Amino acid sequence: MGAIHVHEFMSLDGVIDAPTWTFDYGFDPKMGEVLGAVTGRCRGILLGRTTYEMFEPAWSTRTVEDDPGAPFFNDTTKYVVSGTLTNATWRNSKVIGAYDPDVIRSLPDEIDGDLYVSGSITLVRAMLADRLVDELHLFVYPLTRGSGPRLFPEEAAPSKLSLAAHESYENGVLYLNYRPQA
Repeated sequence: MGAIHVHEFMSLDGVIDAPTWTFDYGFDPKMGEVLGAVTGRCRGILLGRTTYEMFEPAWSTRTVEDDPGAPFFNDTTKYVVSGTLTNATWRNSKVIGAYDPDVIRSLPDEIDGDLYVSGSITLVRAMLADRLVDELHLFVYPLTRGSGPRLFPEEAAPSKLSLAAHESYENGVLYLNYRPQA
């Protein structure tokens, strides 16, 4: 059975909005190695509509020469959770309808592998509440944002996580890999 891996860029105070604020820190090559290891075992990408609509123009024209992650994003099947989007225009994309935990729970078995999720805050929050996330891969940046959407909103139910891995980078970013406790 496959696992669901969620990756987020996050400020120290937990904000995970569009991560343009990460540009000031650069992208340490070791961060790319971690993301490559995560995406390397994933056979599908799960995205909410908003993130899909942001990723499509950003990734669809990139090549491996532009970014080593381009083949993963362009060639891997993307499953888009949306109650409003009816037509996916990025190649290898399928709209799977509005959020349904049973549909998402069955996807790793259907694709015979792991799923990768990035951004997609509304989707990720719902999946966390329904205990569908197997691993969180967080890159925590050394700045605070003050306001903005947080991974765990104030009304989220308490939960315990176990630290599975961690790294620190020259640019001050921390990588934290958590798994939910039973």
